[in-house]
Amino acid sequence: MIEQNIHSNTREARCKAAVRTGETHPLIDVRNVVKIYNSLAGSVTALQGIDLQVYAGEFLVVTGKSGSGKTTLVNMVTGLDRSTSGEIWVAGSPLHNFSMEKAAKLRGKTMGVVFQSFELLPTLTVLQNVMLPMDFARRYSLREQRQRAMQLLEQVDIAEHARKLPTALSGGQQQRLAVARAMANDPTILVADEPTGSLDSATATAVIDLFVDLVRQGRTILLVTHDKDVAKRGSRTVTLADGEVIGVEEREGTHA
Repeated sequence: MIEQNIHSNTREARCKAAVRTGETHPLIDVRNVVKIYNSLAGSVTALQGIDLQVYAGEFLVVTGKSGSGKTTLVNMVTGLDRSTSGEIWVAGSPLHNFSMEKAAKLRGKTMGVVFQSFELLPTLTVLQNVMLPMDFARRYSLREQRQRAMQLLEQVDIAEHARKLPTALSGGQQQRLAVARAMANDPTILVADEPTGSLDSATATAVIDLFVDLVRQGRTILLVTHDKDVAKRGSRTVTLADGEVIGVEEREGTHA
C-alpha cells in the first residue's frame, strides 16, 4: 500500500509539473533505472528502478541521506556513468544507448554541470575557466567567448575577479564561478550535485538564491542536496532512500 501511494504521488506530481510549465514531454525522463556496482566484495544496488521526470522551467531538488543514491542518479542523468538497466532520455535523446563519447557531446550541448568540489582549473584565470567549455564546443569565436564569459561573470557578480586565479576567490565566489562556467554554452539544463555542501550557511543561501534567479530567467535545474533547508527552495522535491523514491513534494513556484 505504501509503495502504491508513492507511485500515485509521483504520477500526480508529474502531472502538476507538466501543467505548470506547459510542457507535455520532460526534458529529463528517467525510466525504471537500475544501477548495480560489482566488486570482489559483492554487488551493491545503488538505484532500484528509479522513475523521474524533469520539465522545462522546473527547479527540481533530489534529496536524501548519504548513500541514498543521489550522486549515482546525477552520474546517470549526465552520462558520466552508465545504468545497469532502464532508459534515460535527455532533451529527446536516448542517453542510455549512447557511448561515453557521444554522451559527453550531448552533455556539452544540453547540460551544464556544477560539482560540490568546483572542479575549476587552478592555472587558468576566472575568465579562462568560463571560456574553456566554449572553446571545447567550438560554438563561438575567441572574441565572442570573451564577451560571453564576461557577461556570465557579471551575472553571478564576480566580474571584477576575471583576471584572478580561482584560488584567490572565496568558496562562495568559486561556486559562482562554477555556475558561470556551467552556463557557458547556454545549456538547456543545469545539474548541480551538492553545490552548497562545502559552504557556510550564509554563502549557501546566496548560491541557492542565484539558482532561483536562473529558474526565473527560464533555466531548468536539477539540484541534488542532503540539506533540508536547501531542498525547500525547489519547486518540487524528490526524496530518495536506499536507491528508491520514497516521497515527492510539490510546491507552487520557487521560494525567494
